[in-house]
Amino acid sequence: MSIADPTTSDLAGRQPEIALEGGRKARKNLTRSRIWFSVGVLIVVFLIICGRLIQLGIEKPADPDLLRANSELTLARPTLLDRNGEPLALDIEAPSLYAEPRNIIDVDEAVEKLHAVLPQLSTDFLRQRLEGDEGFVWLERELSPAMQEKVLQLGLPGIDFVNETKRFYPGGSDASHLLGTVNIDNQGISGVERYLDRHVLNADSERPTEIELSIDLRVQHAMHAELEDSLMRYQAIAAAGVMVNVKTGEIMGLVSLPDFDPNVPASALEEGRINRITAGTFELGSTFKTITFAGALDSGLVHLTDRFDATSGVRFGRYVIDDYHGQHRVLSVPEIFKYSSNVGTIHLMQAWGKDNYRAFLTRMGFDDPLPVELPETKRSSIPHEFSEIAAATASFGHGLSVTPLHMASAIAGLVNNGIYLPPTLFHRTPEEIVELGRQVISPETSARIRYLLRLNAMDGTATHMNRIADGYIPGGKTGTAEKVENGRYVSNKNFNAFAAAFPLNDPQYALVVVVDEPKRENPQSGDTAGWNAGEVAGRIIARVAPLLGVAPDFDTAVDQALVPAELRSGQE
Repeated sequence: MSIADPTTSDLAGRQPEIALEGGRKARKNLTRSRIWFSVGVLIVVFLIICGRLIQLGIEKPADPDLLRANSELTLARPTLLDRNGEPLALDIEAPSLYAEPRNIIDVDEAVEKLHAVLPQLSTDFLRQRLEGDEGFVWLERELSPAMQEKVLQLGLPGIDFVNETKRFYPGGSDASHLLGTVNIDNQGISGVERYLDRHVLNADSERPTEIELSIDLRVQHAMHAELEDSLMRYQAIAAAGVMVNVKTGEIMGLVSLPDFDPNVPASALEEGRINRITAGTFELGSTFKTITFAGALDSGLVHLTDRFDATSGVRFGRYVIDDYHGQHRVLSVPEIFKYSSNVGTIHLMQAWGKDNYRAFLTRMGFDDPLPVELPETKRSSIPHEFSEIAAATASFGHGLSVTPLHMASAIAGLVNNGIYLPPTLFHRTPEEIVELGRQVISPETSARIRYLLRLNAMDGTATHMNRIADGYIPGGKTGTAEKVENGRYVSNKNFNAFAAAFPLNDPQYALVVVVDEPKRENPQSGDTAGWNAGEVAGRIIARVAPLLGVAPDFDTAVDQALVPAELRSGQE
C-alpha cells in the first residue's frame, strides 16, 4: 500500500486552477478597457457631430435674403422709358443657382444630376466647384423659372437659388446701339447704360427709379424696319440712320445695322456690330455740299443769283476733277446744287475762300467731339489746314470723314433758322435750348438752304425720296462716295448717304441715312445714293411723319413760298 505525497497532490491539483482564474481576470480587465475606449470614441464622435450640427444651424454662409437685399441696394437700375412713357429697359428678377460645397453630401451624385439638367455646365466644372469647403459658389446665373423648377426637383442638399436683378429689353435689338447693355452683375458696359453708371448712378444723390429718354419708340421701330429692309433690298453690308428734332437737338431715333440683342450681351461682340452713327467716321460725299453752300451764302461773298462756269473740269497739277453727270455749261448756284456739280461747288468755295471754309467747319461743330450721351463716339478726321486741292475735294465731301450724327446736327442747325444745338438723348427744357443754342448762320441763309434742299427734292438728285414721302414737304441732299481700300478709291464699292429735313415750310426733323456697299435693286435702277439711301429716307419719313403729327400738304403754294425773294422775278 502506497502513501500519497500531500505536497505533490496539492501542486498537481491547484496550480491549473490558479492559472485559469488569473487569465480570466486579465481578459476581463482588457475587455472593460476596450469597452470604455469604444464608448469614449463614440462620445467624441457624437460630440463632433453635435457640434457640427449646431454650427450648421447657426451659420448662414449664403443667406438668400441677404444676397437679394444687397442686389436690390447696389445693382438696381432705373427703368428707361421713351418720350411717351414706353419701357425701353427695365429690371426683372431672375433665379441664379449657387452651391454650398461643404453641405454637399455626395459630390458624384450632385455632378451627375446637375449636368443632366444643365448640360452647358461640364462635369469637370461642376466637380471643381462642388469639391471643397467653401460656403458659397456660383454655378449658373440668371436661369429661367422653368429651369429653376427642374433643378429644385433634384432635391440636392447644398444646392439652392437666389433671385438676382436682371436687365430686360422689351424691344430686343430695335434700340441696341442706343441703349447698350449690362454685364452679369447688372453694370452698364455700353450705350446709355454705361453712361448712366458713369454720370448718374454713381452720384451721391438718390438713385432715380425712372429715366425718360428723348427717343420715340415708334420712330425707332420704323427706322429699324426700313433699314433692315434696305440690307436685303440693296444687298448692302450695313445701314444706319438717325433722326433729330431740329428745334431741341433731341434724338428721336438711332439705328445701326448689323446690331445685336442686348438681352444676349455676347452678341454685341460679333463682327461689324459697331454704332456707325456715333462711332464711325465716313466720307459722306455730296451731302457736304449743303455745308459748303450754307457757309458761302452766309458769308455774303456768294449769292443765289451768282453763276459759275462748269463747262469743263478743274485741274490741279496732273489731276482733273469733273462732274459725274456734267451739264458742261455755266450754272447758277441753285443749278449747281440740284445737279450736284463738283466743278460748280469748287468754284463757289474758291470765291468764298478755303480758309473761310475750314473755319466754317469748326463753327458747325465738326471738329468737336460728339457731346451725345454715348461712350461710343469718334472724332472727325479733317485736315487742320486746307491746301488748294484738299479744299476743292472737301467742298464736295471727299478727303474728310465725319460721323453721321455730326452731319445730322449740322443739317438741323442749317434749317432751323441757323441755330446749332448739340445732340442729346435726354429731354431739354426751353431754358437749356436757349443756353446751348449757337447762331451759326443767319435766318435768311437758313431760308435759302431750305429752298435749295426742297428744290433738290422736286427737281434734283433727291426726287426718289420726294416721290415716296410726297406731301410731307421733305428736302435733302444725296452723297455717293467711293470707298477707300488700301489707300485707294475703288469704283465698285460705294458708301452712300442722304441728309434730309422735313417739313421744310416749318422744319421739325433732320434725318441722315447711310447705306454701305449697296447694289442695284433691279437692272433699271442705279447704285448711287438717290436710288438707295434717298429712298430709305423717303420710306422712313412717310412712316414716321403721321406718327409725329406732321400732316401732309399738297398745296403748291407751300413750295412757292420757299423761293427766296431774289429768285421770284423768274430768273430761276
